[in-house]
Order: sequence, then C-alpha cells, then structure tokens
Amino acid sequence: MKLIRILPILLAAILILTSCGKTYSKNSNVDTEENGITIVTSFYPMYIFTKNITKDVNGVKVINMAEPKTGCLHDYQMTPSDMKKVEQADIMVINGAGLESFIEKIIKERPQLKIIEASKGLELLNGESSHESGDIEEDEHEEDSEQKDHEHSVNAHVWVSITGAIAEVKNIGEQLAAADPDNAEKYRKNTEEYVKKLEAQREKMLNALKGIENRNIVTFHEAFPYFAKEFDLNVIEIIETEEGSSPSAGELAGKIKKIKESNVKALFTDPQNVTNIVQTVSKETGIKVYELDPVVTGPEEPDLDAYIKAMDKNLDVLLEALK
Repeated sequence: MKLIRILPILLAAILILTSCGKTYSKNSNVDTEENGITIVTSFYPMYIFTKNITKDVNGVKVINMAEPKTGCLHDYQMTPSDMKKVEQADIMVINGAGLESFIEKIIKERPQLKIIEASKGLELLNGESSHESGDIEEDEHEEDSEQKDHEHSVNAHVWVSITGAIAEVKNIGEQLAAADPDNAEKYRKNTEEYVKKLEAQREKMLNALKGIENRNIVTFHEAFPYFAKEFDLNVIEIIETEEGSSPSAGELAGKIKKIKESNVKALFTDPQNVTNIVQTVSKETGIKVYELDPVVTGPEEPDLDAYIKAMDKNLDVLLEALK
C-alpha cells in the first residue's frame, strides 16, 4: 500500500526534473529549451527584419542587443547588458560585412551560438567598385589581416536601399529555416509576405521619383550609396567618408569648392549626424540641408512596418528637396 502511494509522487518528481532539462529538436541545428528559441539581433534594422520573419511563430522570442538609439555599430563597444542578452540566445542575427567589429569576441566566448549573417554572399559597394562579402565560418573564428582589410574596405550599409533590405531579409529567412527546421515553413511564409511589402514600397518610390531631372546631391555620411544607387541619385560628394572622422579644414574647403562648381540640388544628412560641419557646408554653399533616415534608430518596440514607414518619410523628403 505504501508503495502504491509513493509511486505517483515519484512519477511527478521525474516529470518535473525532465521538464527542467534541454531538449533537442529533431533535425534542428540549434539546442532549444522547451519554452522555445531566443534570437538576439545586433541592432535596430536587423531587429525589424527578424521580427517580421518570426511573426506569430510560437516559441520564438526576438530581443535586440544594442539600444535602438545607438545608431550604426561602427567601433561599437559591447556593454555587460549586451553580453547578458547574447548569453541567453540560441541564435544571433547580424548585418555582417565588418559592421559588428565585436563579433569575434562573441564567437570566442560563445562558440556554440548560431550566427546568421544578413549580408552573406551579397555584392557590396566600395566606392565605385563592389565585392563579395566574406562569410563567417563557424569552424574558423580567427580572420587573417587580408580578410579584415577587406571588411573595412566595403560599405556595410546594405539595408539602406530597399533592394538590399530585401536581399538581407531573404538571407535571414533562409538561414533561420535551416537553423530551425521545425518552423522553416512559417519563416519562409513570413519572409515572402514581408518581401512583397518591401517590393511594393520600392516600386512606389521609383514611380514617384520618375520625374526628377536634377539628381545631384551631397551626403554627410557613408550610409547612403546603396540608397542613391537604387533611386538613381548622383552623389557628388560625401563629407564624412569614415564613421566618426571629420574632414580636416583643407579637405572640407576642397569639398565645398567641388560642391559650388557642381549643379547640386540638395544636401542630405541623417538624424544622427546633425553637426556644425553640416551647418558650415550649408552656409558656404547656400544649399539647404534635408534629413534622410538610414533606419538605424527607433523606438524600443517598433511597428513591424517601421522600415517601410521610414522609407515613406524619405520619399517625402526627396520629393520636397529635388522637385
């Protein structure tokens, strides 16, 4: 009789202990706890893209590492809070192309973490040339100096053009499907739906800008070459060619001279780059400054359509500045 009474208690204890352990999803490349998969994204645009791809997928949680007001991650230094977020993740989504300079540290400390690189295999701009982005090899965590030089030589701001955003969304979707086969169909369905929205937005902007004749512009940041290429804008000059590095007085004078000699319609900066240099160039050239959003900052919990809404605002700015 005593044994009969004890058996239910033993069975309950076994069930509790079993539920506390990790399970391995059949055919999956990531270890997942029973409460699901945690995905951490490096910064704001990757967060928006990944949230759309994982929309309504049960058991999948997406968190953003860098604060959404951080902006681009050039030379970004991770905080203890960032590392805590990474430590609880099964998968990390990054832009790649050398933007996240801290990724080697993460790979070294968490070699089991699955890294998804949005720019993997995409053609990257480097001034007038283009290159293939380097893949992050899971078995080789150290890069040689040649690879590092390559990463620093390319422009990593792929997502700023809608075509680039579409390519990165497709990349994230496929890599997530491979990492988590149980939810592969849902990831692909969400990816397809989001890509259609992005394609519609691109078509809308291209049609709206068809009548623009003078497309000569100046930008204050290196973020816009992909955007300019997409919408056939002729960037006469980039004032700040390196992140956080202002031109010398002589360099700035030369740039201002070139702008004056060119038929430039507008100056474009971004919300994160309103500096005295912007006002100086505007004053010296007599050309008005407008703001374009590279979609690197936003609210803590953005709408799923946050990227598209930002592009809508960019369209309004372009029409005002160039017509």
